[in-house]
Order: sequence, then structure tokens, then C-alpha cells
Amino acid sequence: MTMSQAAENVQNQINELPALLTSAVKELKPVRDAAVNFAKAKVVVDGKIDRKLVDKEQHILHGLAWYQTYISTLTETAKWANELASAGAFTEIEANLCVVLFADYLSDIAAGIMMTQVERIRPTDLGIKSVAQAAIDGEICQKIIALNTQELKTRTAELIHQVQGRATIENTGLDETLEMVRDTFFAFANEKVKPFAHEWHLKDDYIPMEIIDELAELGVFGLTLEEEYGGSGLGKRAMCVVSEELSRGYIGVGSLGTRAEIACELIINGNDEEQKAHYLPKIASGEILPTAVFTEPNTGSDLGSLQTRAVKEGDKYVITGNKTWITHAARADLMTLLVRTDPNTNNFKGLSMLLAEKERGTDENPFPTKGMTGGEIHVLGYRGMKEFELGFDGFEVPTKNLLGGVEGMGFKHLMATFESARIQTAARAIGVAQNALDIGLQYATERKQFGDYIYAFPRVHNKIVQMAAEIMGVRQLTYFAALEKDTGARCDLEAGMAKLLAARIAWACADNALQIHGGNGFALEYQISRVLCDARILNIFEGAGEIQAQVIARRLLEE
Repeated sequence: MTMSQAAENVQNQINELPALLTSAVKELKPVRDAAVNFAKAKVVVDGKIDRKLVDKEQHILHGLAWYQTYISTLTETAKWANELASAGAFTEIEANLCVVLFADYLSDIAAGIMMTQVERIRPTDLGIKSVAQAAIDGEICQKIIALNTQELKTRTAELIHQVQGRATIENTGLDETLEMVRDTFFAFANEKVKPFAHEWHLKDDYIPMEIIDELAELGVFGLTLEEEYGGSGLGKRAMCVVSEELSRGYIGVGSLGTRAEIACELIINGNDEEQKAHYLPKIASGEILPTAVFTEPNTGSDLGSLQTRAVKEGDKYVITGNKTWITHAARADLMTLLVRTDPNTNNFKGLSMLLAEKERGTDENPFPTKGMTGGEIHVLGYRGMKEFELGFDGFEVPTKNLLGGVEGMGFKHLMATFESARIQTAARAIGVAQNALDIGLQYATERKQFGDYIYAFPRVHNKIVQMAAEIMGVRQLTYFAALEKDTGARCDLEAGMAKLLAARIAWACADNALQIHGGNGFALEYQISRVLCDARILNIFEGAGEIQAQVIARRLLEE
């Protein structure tokens, strides 16, 4: 075969692949439907979901969530591949990464999916062994799996090396405006964040205020806010792009916008015109730095058991109680504070949200506000904003700062923010994963062993290829969730899946990039040691992986 014939064969495979991916996704629908029906038979009694059975059958239900997440990821990847192909932008690198992702995930669907390093959900657990095996053994899926050779992986590793230093390995399919946004924040992170992030981490320093001020000038804190309130009026996919690139520099910087995003969504959902006019422009400009104050020492994800009390005394609420895991609390000017305003309740119904102002603290006096104390929680990673425990004893909030002006709406207001928060967390995880890939690739292409750069060895470059393929897939799943949110569609399912998978991928990328470093990766002086610590939190905050799986499963059971 001549070189021109070989090139023609490769191009033919590229041209045929998008349609093949779509056909493979169609083959998975019976698998998905059978799993849902099996789970329903386990926990639905007389047409209603039995809560005790849901707890008893957690392994099955959470496994169902993982199967749905894999299938949805492949679905969105196939859709993206076809859109690129229609635009003439589906090239060899995108095609090869699709093969790697599909071959791996299809094989897992047949053999079992790892939910954690020690928990696997198998087709037999979901009663779908025969239907899953039939789908994966079919001609279409087997054709894709057969393409995933070592030769293809090695060629993909070469292509990745060729584009090293580019903002993204693959063409993401986003429009020109969003790619300009990416280029802006990619450049900002490379110049202002990456060179200093590791020092901030090792010294456990705050992200400098100069960085926060520059982010404000770039519009990060009002990115999705309407222009009438001083925002940029961009959608959630822009939020994803910005969060990715800033988190790629340092997760703490990428997370600065999270607090503004949550606060703005709460205030918008509260729908009090005076509160919106007063707070939103100041948050967008960076004049006010907000923080979310929800979690308590003994509640975790069980917010219905929250104990912090707010007692109305005249024109103010007096707050008593304790909060924990509050990010950027000392520097914040505004707390979105979840409290119990009805002492006769012990569930979600008695909760309210307050817009609680406080004085911005200093290193010498982090909590100068009367009625409020705090202590730092020292953490492995995610350090640039610091974590705190807070105590309230006689802390006062004006009654006019009750979000929306109606008591008992706190949990409803909070729930309305979960979709955006989880989409953004997925984007932050993608950024961390991409950073791990960048660091691992750079080390592998500079480190020599046995007379060659270690990137030449398959067990090294296969890791990089797998990272790139999974990042590509979860990126499309996350963008889809963001697009659904922008259109006003309910997307808690999509947001949950994106966050669930992205968190696992970030940890896997960091872990494997550290492995590429060998013993050096275990040394604090190497950046990958920080990225590993930062990646670990992603499967815990904004809903632990188990909570995410529960949310996804319950949505599927509602069908």
C-alpha cells in the first residue's frame, strides 16, 4: 500500500466514523431502558418510589446513574462529532479520541463500570447482562472497538504532542465568540496564574487581591448576569469556558466565580427588585465578594436537619449557630446565609435565606464583625481562598435582607442554584483534568529514561491519550448541560451527570499524571502533587459523588 492509499484509508475511516458513533449510541438504548425498568421494579411499589427501598438498593440505583452517565456522554460526543463533520472540521485527532473513548466505555458497559476504585457496577447487578452483551457484541460496536489498536493510540499520542501548548487538543465545536473567550482566559491563566499557583499552594497563601481585581475587570463575576445589572449577558457555556481555563491555572482562581454565580442566582430567584438593584451590580463589579454559608458541622448533605436559628426581633433577625466548610469567608463582604426561621420545623420547610452583610476581614483580624467568629480549617488542597468554621452568637441581619421577602423559601431558593453550581463544578474539574494532562505531557516529553523520552513508551503515552479522550467526552456532556440551562430546560439530570463524571476524570488524570512523574511526582516541589490534592475535593463538594448518583437515579425513576 502506498502512502497516498494509506492516507486515503485513514480519511475514509474519519469520514465514516460520526455515523458509526451515532449507530452505536442507538444500540445502547435497549441497555438503558432495561436498566431503568429493572431499577424501578426494585424500588417502586404501587406506582410510588419507596424511600426505604431506595436506601436498601443504593448500589443498583447508583450503578444505574453511572450507566446513564456513560451512555449520555457517548450520545453527546457522537452528536458533537457529527456537527463537526458537517462543518468539515472533524479531523484525525477528534476521530481517534472518539475511537478511544467509545471503545473504552462500550467495553465497560458490557463488563462493568467502576463507580469508585473499589466499587464496580456490573450488568448482572442491573439485570441487563444479556441485553448489554448483545449490544456490545453487535457489528457496529465491535467495529469501533476493533479500531482501538495500539497503533491508533500511538498515532494519537503523536498528534497530541504536535498540538502541545494549544488551548484545547480537540476542536470543541463552540462558536467564535466562545473560543475568543477561551483564548482570553487561557492567556490570562498562563501569564498571571500558572507561574505562581504552586507557590500560593505551598505557602497556603490567599490568591492575591490583584488577581481578584483583574478578574472583576474581565467580567468574571458578572459573566452570566444581564447587562442591566452590570453583567456581560453571556450564557452558561461561557461560564464553563472561563471556569475551565481559570481552573486549569489554579482551581482556587477558577472557583472565585462560583461564589458570585451562586449569589447572583439566589438574588435573581428571590425576585426582589430592590435586592437585585442593590446587590447584583456590586457583585458583578467585584465591589462585593460573596460567599455561600450553608453547611453545618453535623448536617453535610442533609440540609433538612439544619440547626442555625434566626429569631426575628423587630426589624432584624438575630442569628445563633455554627457553620462549616465556608470558602473565602474572611474576605467576603456578603454571606448568603441559610437559617431556620421557623423553630417548630425539623425539615426543609422552616428554612430561609438571608443576605447577611459582614465586614471584610484581614490577616490580623479575619472576623471583625460583631456576633461572628471563625477559625480556619487547614486542608490538603483547594487552598487559595481558605476554608473556615463560623460561629454566630447575636449576629444581626436586617429583616429587609430576607431573600425574596418571604420566610420558608430558603431550600427552594437553594435548590434553584444546584444546576448552575454543578455545571460550573464540572467545568472546574475539566480544567483541573486538563492541567494534569498538560503537566504529565510536558514531563513525559522532557524526561529521558533508557535512552529515549518516556513519552515514547506506550504505557506512558496511552495514559495521556486516555486522559484526552475522557476530557473530550465529559466536556461535551458539560456543554450540553450548560446549553440546556441556557434554554430554560430542567437540567438537574445533565448537570449531575457532568459533575459526577468530571470529578472522577479529574482525579484519574491527576493520579496518572503523577504516575508518569514516578517518584518525582511525590515531591512537593512538583506541581502535580498540588493538582492531585486539588482534584480530590471535586468528588466531594457541590454534592458528593454518592449524592450525585442518587439525584440522577431518582430522576430516572420518575420517568
